[in-house]
Amino acid sequence: METLDQSKDIFARMQAGEVIRKTDPGYGEFGKVVARTIKLCVEMNASASHLDDVRQRLGEIMGIRIDESTTIFPPFYINFGRFTTLGKNVFINHACSFLDIGGITIEDNVMIGPRVNITSENHPLDPSDREALIPKPVIICRNAWIGAGATILPGVTIGENAVVAAGAVVSRDVVANTVVAGVPAKLVKEL
Repeated sequence: METLDQSKDIFARMQAGEVIRKTDPGYGEFGKVVARTIKLCVEMNASASHLDDVRQRLGEIMGIRIDESTTIFPPFYINFGRFTTLGKNVFINHACSFLDIGGITIEDNVMIGPRVNITSENHPLDPSDREALIPKPVIICRNAWIGAGATILPGVTIGENAVVAAGAVVSRDVVANTVVAGVPAKLVKEL
């Protein structure tokens, strides 16, 4: 088991990709952020009557200002919120779910279809340690298009202009200017 770097708080260690366990001395602070995010997310999905409301409320969850060129259709689900960044002119369709403890970066001009799942966190295979979190960032580069119902797994980078076909499960990096499809996602075309 690795040693804990006491000089960094739990959030800095998450961003550094360190494994996080429930026994971590900062786990209570992490739990408070998750509880707040869940509450605000429920409120956002229940009461946002205009796209500006969604942007404002999601910006409150994430602690950032979301550019007015970005559109998010509710319902939208996020479990942490602090480690997601959104570029300009991003479009996120209905019923998407982001698990962002490991970090999710979405660059400018990205389109995300409905029911897309992006997860930047995993768990150890060892059953005795399975509750631990392994954060690994996801990066979606400029002009990428993620099709309906696709799943992007931890540690993946989707290259510039790449297309992920509907329903694909992406477990490896996607090269720029390509199309991937299937489970697991494989190269089907170069653009």
